Parts: sequence; structure tokens; C-alpha cells
Amino acid sequence: MEQRTSTFAFQARYYKLGRIDDSTKQVWWVLHGYGQLAQYFIQKFKDLSEKGICIVAPEGLSKFYLAGNAGRIGATWMTRENRIVEIENYTNYLDSVLAIERPPSHVKTTLLGFSQGAATAVRWAMNGNLEFDRLVLWAGLFPPDMDFEKGTHLLQKKEVIEVLGKHDEFITIEKIAEMHDLNTRLHLTPTIIEFDGKHELDVEILNKIAFG
Repeated sequence: MEQRTSTFAFQARYYKLGRIDDSTKQVWWVLHGYGQLAQYFIQKFKDLSEKGICIVAPEGLSKFYLAGNAGRIGATWMTRENRIVEIENYTNYLDSVLAIERPPSHVKTTLLGFSQGAATAVRWAMNGNLEFDRLVLWAGLFPPDMDFEKGTHLLQKKEVIEVLGKHDEFITIEKIAEMHDLNTRLHLTPTIIEFDGKHELDVEILNKIAFG
């Protein structure tokens, strides 16, 4: 049996709150977690949007039923099956959204990845097409297969923030140890924020990050 690959045009949606123009002060690119949809995920950032921040929320290319073969639908950025091609596909997709929504160079840009979206955000950042000032990994880690030398150089002058819910059932002692190990390998001393919550976003923390 021979495995082959074909290339074809693909349409995918994304969501946006606010607008990008010369008066825009901040743009946030926000990447959802496993099983979420961008149209609902972006609502968590509505408070920031009402304060003048433009929010762009791309969506994982693969959709599936969350339970059985009907009902609620979620999206994923990738699985381990054909992973290299899936990473390339979502990176190309994110670049295509960036080509439409690229902010002016003076606009402060934040890249936030939640849960599975954290690794997605880092992989996208590594290709160098998105100019950003701040990287926020929320309930997620740097991907352990990343190029650490390139990552160290890329993140040297970036603000890096890691956010953890104190009651997040997915953040184990082992995950925290891995997080610290990955930070060490990247020669990073990120700002670490803990809040009294679970595997979720927190509006108060989002505002703290956005406005200090």
C-alpha cells in the first residue's frame, strides 16, 4: 500500500469582535481548546472587545460530535494521526486569516492559546509570520517537540505569561513539573498567574493581562 498526498483549496471560518484600523490599540489572536468552537470561545473575550480590543478567533479545522453521532459539536486542531500534515494545514490556515486581519505594526498584539490551543499558538508563532508582543499560554504548555533553540531566540524579547487554574483537573503535578522544565529549556522566566478556578478562562485575569 502506498500513501500519497493531494493539495486542494479549503474554506474555513473564523470569528472576530471589533475592527482593525489605525486607531486600534490592541489585537488579540485567541486559539480555543480541544472540543470547543470559536463562535462560543470568542464570547469569553467580549469584555475586552467592549474596551476597544479587537479579538480574532480562528477555529480548528477538524469537527466532530462530542458524544456519539449527534448533538453538540466541537473542533480540534490536530490529533496524532498524520500529525505533521495537520500541523502544516492549520499553520497555513492561520496564515491565511492573518493575511486578511494583519494589524498595523504599531498595534500591540497578543497571541493566546487555551489548553490544546497553547501548543497550536506556539507552533504558529514559530513560523515567524505573526508579529506579536505577548504570548499567553492558558492551561496549556509549550509543545515538547518544538525547536528549543529557535524558540529561545523568538521569545527572547517577548512577554510570556502562563495562566493556571488552581482547580484545573487537567493540570497535574507532573504537568506543572513539565511546564517548568520546558521553560528552563527555553531559558524563559515567564510571568505565572494562578487563579481560583478550573479548566476555564477568567474575565478578571484577562483584563489584568490586557490592561495591567
